[in-house]
Amino acid sequence: MHFSWKGLLLAPLPVPLIGSVVMAPLMNGEGPVVLPFFILLIPACMISYGTTICLFLPALFVLSLLRPVTAWMTCALGLALGAAMIVPVTLFAWKGSGPDSGPPTESFLPFFVRWAADPFMLIFPAAGLVTAALYWWHGTRSQSSPEALASPE
Repeated sequence: MHFSWKGLLLAPLPVPLIGSVVMAPLMNGEGPVVLPFFILLIPACMISYGTTICLFLPALFVLSLLRPVTAWMTCALGLALGAAMIVPVTLFAWKGSGPDSGPPTESFLPFFVRWAADPFMLIFPAAGLVTAALYWWHGTRSQSSPEALASPE
């Protein structure tokens, strides 16, 4: 599998976009949902694109050096990295969990156990899986296009 710019640009976008579309009306109630949509979309895209660029692509490169990469391996890598992203997100939440968003009043481990047990946190492994699958799909689709298969004579 080769690097895909199209995959890099498009694969991390659907999960933050869908999540923002679903959650924005719940945040705002009866008012306009444009501002809550962007308030949710921007940090979600930062996490999604940041994880893809800084973790997923380097890990996929190292994996490709060790063995031929398959769709299953790519999806498993995305699932694992998505699950690993729970730790820094929980750390950010813990840092602002004190009174008036100040320093935390409890230690990180009990906070992490309570925070990670929330069913909403399943979005991270699922997002990693979807992003990896979409990156694989865009990368293999561009390789099998008629222009790529045509051989010069």
